Amino acid sequence: MGHSDEAAPAADATPLDFIRTIVADDLAAGKHRGRVATRFPPEPNGYLHIGHAKSICLNFGVAREVGGTCNLRFDDTNPTKEDVEYVDSIKDDVTWLGFTWDALFYASDYFEQLYQFAVDLIRADKAYVDSLTADEIRAYRGTLTEPGRNSPYRDRPTAESLDLFARMRAGEFADGALVLRAKIDMASPNMNMRDPTLYRIRRAHHHRTGDAWCIYPMYDYAHPLSDALEDITHSLCTLEFEDHRPLYDWCVEHLIQGARPRQIEFARLNLNYTVMSKRKLLQLVQQKHVSGWDDPRMPTISGLRRRGYTPESIRDFCARIGVAKKENVIDVAQLEHSVREDLNRRAPRVMAVLQPLRVVITNYPDGQVEHVDVVNNPEDSSAGTRKVPFSRELFIERDDFREDPPKKFFRLSPGKEVRLRSAYFVTCTQVVKDAAGEVVELQCTYDPATRGGDSPDGRKVKATLHWVSAPHALDVDVRLYDRLFSVEDPDRSTEGGGFLDFLNPDSLRVQTGCKAEPSLASARPLDRFQFERLGYFCVDRDSAPGALVFNRTVGLRDSWARIEQRG
Repeated sequence: MGHSDEAAPAADATPLDFIRTIVADDLAAGKHRGRVATRFPPEPNGYLHIGHAKSICLNFGVAREVGGTCNLRFDDTNPTKEDVEYVDSIKDDVTWLGFTWDALFYASDYFEQLYQFAVDLIRADKAYVDSLTADEIRAYRGTLTEPGRNSPYRDRPTAESLDLFARMRAGEFADGALVLRAKIDMASPNMNMRDPTLYRIRRAHHHRTGDAWCIYPMYDYAHPLSDALEDITHSLCTLEFEDHRPLYDWCVEHLIQGARPRQIEFARLNLNYTVMSKRKLLQLVQQKHVSGWDDPRMPTISGLRRRGYTPESIRDFCARIGVAKKENVIDVAQLEHSVREDLNRRAPRVMAVLQPLRVVITNYPDGQVEHVDVVNNPEDSSAGTRKVPFSRELFIERDDFREDPPKKFFRLSPGKEVRLRSAYFVTCTQVVKDAAGEVVELQCTYDPATRGGDSPDGRKVKATLHWVSAPHALDVDVRLYDRLFSVEDPDRSTEGGGFLDFLNPDSLRVQTGCKAEPSLASARPLDRFQFERLGYFCVDRDSAPGALVFNRTVGLRDSWARIEQRG
């Protein structure tokens, strides 16, 4: 497959960050035979999240900008946590983001080669089979301030380790009975270099190799060698792998001849009001705190997609935050800004009422219906207009009426005149209440001379309200999503217990009985719209014909809410 895609951002729009500077310098110096090859190497143990989107944009972007290649490789070395569902979702996410890969690989493609590499290490007295238990290995490893101790099996004869390793592969030993360890330095200040485990026995069905193997390579061993076998030039990874780089280099130096990949670390994406650990995201799914990996409150790419985010907005967000060496936390408002800007350009406008209040225009002819012209998108002159039915009975937002309005409330109230979007000026003449005193209907009069929303005599009104014709309205459900957690950093907050203590109980509110204009009847899942004055919304996959469900992607800035908050 090709490494570029027309939907991806232009190369000249990407700033020259420190990684791109390294790549440019390597090309200028003629390193790696004048070529650049990157890879995106997810473990198929969960769905990708917004942090992975940053890595995807970086790896594919760097390769594309210099005419290089980028592989998609699944580092599938832990069959107990991996699943074909995750593999398929990852492929779908990468494609949806606007990228394609030059080649598709799996670490499991190299299992035989990795095994032979391990045999070579044993023969070179660089690895040995250890009989210590997992707890004993931890005890022998030492601490950050104390060196480790050599295993009593570290000097096991090479022939014995070769025999035991072959028998491990043949399935003669129980899980955990033996491991293969690199022979490096138990006194190293880097804990990763204190004879790290290279292979462990694990009887588990693998999604690709089935039951062919009962020993599996560790990630820190398989990953650098997979990079080398694919002739990767620049292995881009996040900062938590910086301390693993000496082991990365040790593996390729002792086993690979010729050109070797270079590992370069960058700061991972940390976003406030959420968690980015796949383990914690899996916990949210398994414990049903969310509806699934694609719940629109999740920071997963599939969740953002279902919520209504566009691939362009996510790529724009990744470009805006850039690539740095120092960890920092990005405000989720930046992500919301990117999608708001993108949808402002591309989302057609429609009118919908989430909390309907009936309005009867008493001097409008009973039974008459006319169609007013409404602009589809003021930001896109080519979007044209649509015909929206207007009748004697309408719905407006309940929040657009106050019987006893405060100062600076310019919307509808008794005796107040307002503009109905693209239709007429109306004035509230009477308020109808039920037995409990709740307002159930407003009676208004309209000025026929103001058709189209303007007054021929030049009088002005201070508010324009959206509306839906009652006889033509669609009944829709709307899901209003907010941040999943109530604190900025649920991972590190010192209050309460674990991160689940900070789940936001109001992260989802479902409003039924909402009203929408009839043009939405043909809307399909993932279609995106701006509900005028309310925000951006996306059709959810739970929708059915005649029963549309909308997810709020992001709201519009609400000037009145700010006024009320200021008092």
